Amino acid sequence: MRLALSVVFSSIAGYLLGVDTVDFKTLILLALGGYFMVGASNAFNQIIEKDLDALMNRTKNRPIPAGRMSVQTAFIVASVFTLLGVIILYTINKQTAMFGAISIFLYTCVYTPLKTKTPLSVFVGAIPGAIPFMLGWVAATDDFGIEPGTLFALQFFWQFPHFWAIGWFLFEDYKRGGFFMLPTGKQDKGTAVQTIMYTIWTLLVSIIPVFGFTGKLQLSIIAAIVVFILGLGMLYYAIQLFKKMTEVAAKQLMLASVSYITLVQIVYVVDKFIR
Repeated sequence: MRLALSVVFSSIAGYLLGVDTVDFKTLILLALGGYFMVGASNAFNQIIEKDLDALMNRTKNRPIPAGRMSVQTAFIVASVFTLLGVIILYTINKQTAMFGAISIFLYTCVYTPLKTKTPLSVFVGAIPGAIPFMLGWVAATDDFGIEPGTLFALQFFWQFPHFWAIGWFLFEDYKRGGFFMLPTGKQDKGTAVQTIMYTIWTLLVSIIPVFGFTGKLQLSIIAAIVVFILGLGMLYYAIQLFKKMTEVAAKQLMLASVSYITLVQIVYVVDKFIR
């Protein structure tokens, strides 16, 4: 539920950034379609990983490993959600439906199988994870260009420190399930350094719109300063992870990253409407 709502929030933010006049019908369709798409991806994921989920504390109480739902029922739910999501997004425009379908495919058929094979799964998973923010813009404009590409890049780079932080403080639990989430496979300085580097990339991408290179996606100087300061806050926690190398520091970075992406999207939207 929390993941689905965060995706819907990102999509709505992207829509508000791209639209000239808010169409509440389209906004509702985007929220519903996005919610179904996330639900479908999660359902297929839990079907594929049902045996591994049973081994981990964080997932053993999910419906399938806990015995509350059969695989057949879950597959029906996942299939219905996929159809509903694609159809609803298609009523907005074809491109929105296409990107939504790509997101489900990559998450289910590429990211999920790779999680037990290679840490590069995080790279693949960051692609569908970055689609919602740009999906809103595409829903608003029926166009994919530099603007939604920039929104995609921001959320794409952000996911690395976010998920590596999760992979760090849940390292032992993921290990029980056989998942490889950290870039070096270990809670070491190499992982911490890469976390810092991707946080810096996130910070830099977030202020690009202030320079006027991103078409209709613009950012005022004041908003860019606020976004930059928010990025410095996230960078602080990434550096703390490097210094302390603890699960507590990783959890703090994870919480900081969630606050960061939410606040940045709010700043982007507010700046557009008051500029």
